[in-house]
Amino acid sequence: MKKITLSFLIHLTFYQISAQCNDRYLSEIFLNVDKTENIFYAPEAYPSSSKHIMDVYTPSNDIEDNRPLILYLHGGSFYAGSKDLVDCQDFCTNMARRGYVTASLNYRLSSPTLFLLSATEQYQTVLEAVSDIKAAIRFFRKDYATNNNSFGIDPNTIFIGGYSAGAVLAIHLAYIDNISDLPISPVNVQGLVNSIGGDLEGDGGNYGYSSECQGVISFAGGINDVSWIDNNDEPLVSVQGTADLTVNYNCGPGQNIPSVLTLCGSGEMHQQADNMGLINDKLIFNNVDHSWAASGAQDSRFNQAVNFTADFLYPLLPCNQSTNTFELNKKSKYVIKKVNILGQDSKSSLNYPMFYIYNDGSVEKKVMLQINN
Repeated sequence: MKKITLSFLIHLTFYQISAQCNDRYLSEIFLNVDKTENIFYAPEAYPSSSKHIMDVYTPSNDIEDNRPLILYLHGGSFYAGSKDLVDCQDFCTNMARRGYVTASLNYRLSSPTLFLLSATEQYQTVLEAVSDIKAAIRFFRKDYATNNNSFGIDPNTIFIGGYSAGAVLAIHLAYIDNISDLPISPVNVQGLVNSIGGDLEGDGGNYGYSSECQGVISFAGGINDVSWIDNNDEPLVSVQGTADLTVNYNCGPGQNIPSVLTLCGSGEMHQQADNMGLINDKLIFNNVDHSWAASGAQDSRFNQAVNFTADFLYPLLPCNQSTNTFELNKKSKYVIKKVNILGQDSKSSLNYPMFYIYNDGSVEKKVMLQINN
């Protein structure tokens, strides 16, 4: 996705867009939603893992088969929560009623003791969870290509978002472009990438398909380093309270605990997005803390946030135009296959050489080493 394409789209008149979409994706036009539960999205790498399952929501009796997809990620401080939390169900149901396909998914978590006391564990947990979500994105694109598009999605229009920790993961998935972006001190985060397969695509399988998204939705989320937001990045919509200390509205330690890594919320992210010329918008709740989304649709602020998100996404949608507005982001190559020294498909193993085959035809030999801290 290129900024120039999005800029062109934003300058289309609202009348033209509305006429094409007929208010689909803007208003709740479907009364009922179908929910398919507990789909394994990383069946090759993690078969039968409850940490790698998702629920998919689709509009009932919908005849459209080229629908934008939103993946919504639960909160829980990176050591709790699941796809079944009320905000996940309410967000996914609401957006499916507007015509989207939505999905709420589980991902790998840490434990409170490990996470709160170790910066290395915090980075490791985020890397693993982002790896899982990338695998889920690839799952949908693989299904589109090999399974007759059973979910009826547009593979070129996939948004990623969530609440709290889920929003943090969505942001880092979208805005960390290269391993070289990651710090090497005081924690060698670049080295930690070895533990998820040696590259940012991770160890979740479904290789051969892009894990890029076309936009980010942040409910009370933040980023570890605002410089990761650059001028080729995806549009950002966020909602946050100015009194949020769990994810600081400006910048501060996560959960307001000094041992937890810094997160910079909407106040800083949108300033950087403006500086980079990205399409972005924010809804701010003055003097409101972190918990406004936890109760889902029972809280009027959550409903306001969902409506704000729908309004933001609406002019970005292709709406079945003959030329798709979004292009898959081609700024980074991705792995299509991992094989061992015998040429057999294999998951990465510590201390054994693996050969990574990329979409551009290149091959790279890697050895994953155990890191002791």
